[in-house]
Amino acid sequence: MADDILSNYQHVIKTFALITGSGGAFEFKINGELLYSKKTLKRHANPGEILSLFEAYVGPGTPRFEG
Repeated sequence: MADDILSNYQHVIKTFALITGSGGAFEFKINGELLYSKKTLKRHANPGEILSLFEAYVGPGTPRFEG
């Protein structure tokens, strides 16, 4: 998940932090906005789901990194 986001959007990210939770809780937030919650949905994220949420957040006009 982190590799997908960083490899595709490193040019638009100023800081990136992975913060561990307890009890298997996984949440994906950007600027404090909750975009995905394993606890709420009661399931793991599907492959590519977090990257899709990130892409929707930054907007379709934001190009992927082509370095």
